[in-house]
Amino acid sequence: MVRAYTIASGKGGTGKTTLSVNLGSMLAYFGKETYIMDADVGMANLGIVLGLENVPVTLHEVLAGNAAVSDAIYEGPFGVKVVPSGISLKGFQNANPDRLRDVMRELVGRCDFLIIDAPAGISRDGVIPLAIADEVILVVNPELSSIVDALKTKILTELVGGHVSGAILNRATMENTEVSREKMEKVLGVKVIGIVPEDANVRRSSAHKTPIVVKYPNSDASRAIKGIAAQIAGTEYKDEGSVEAAREGFLDRLARSLFRSSK
Repeated sequence: MVRAYTIASGKGGTGKTTLSVNLGSMLAYFGKETYIMDADVGMANLGIVLGLENVPVTLHEVLAGNAAVSDAIYEGPFGVKVVPSGISLKGFQNANPDRLRDVMRELVGRCDFLIIDAPAGISRDGVIPLAIADEVILVVNPELSSIVDALKTKILTELVGGHVSGAILNRATMENTEVSREKMEKVLGVKVIGIVPEDANVRRSSAHKTPIVVKYPNSDASRAIKGIAAQIAGTEYKDEGSVEAAREGFLDRLARSLFRSSK
């Protein structure tokens, strides 16, 4: 059964687009026909993250009635299909957000999963993805202001007939993970379906315009994202630990054996 997920947040800077790209890529890796659509028509970032900022046709042209949906579909990592929005102000001015419903309807007919990267905050453009998706997943940082803003998005989602199924705690640290998880679930009234730790490799992969699950597949953030994607896909995922951790373990054992042999 086709499932459409809108990835939303109460404010910008939570890592929503990064999670959309990486979750979509992993769903494709797990063998699911997956599409990612940038519904942030005004402040598009999805194409930039994947190096698709200069493609000839974007969602802008489709929403303006000047191109077919099929013309704005591009292939990303692991075969995931990507529908980026444009970055030009003129394209944004010509785009009609009301056409988003038709675009989503056509994309759903092509895939197993549709991941929608929604605009941050509360706006006219952002209401449609919240209302139409089967499920909305909130991306929240371990800060009280982020949790409160996410709550506003949840309330808006319910007002327009949508459903928030869970939240992802992103950029978590060891010091505040458990406290933030409990606070989030209590305030938002939804389950935290995954925790993605703060990871410098996220910025490094962004500089290469490549998802972290591709560039640094064994990093802490990648392993967390793989687990969330597997949960969404209904696929079993076994986290065997990072290569870095395994290497450190080997070196520790080697050092101990050398120390013993020298005595």
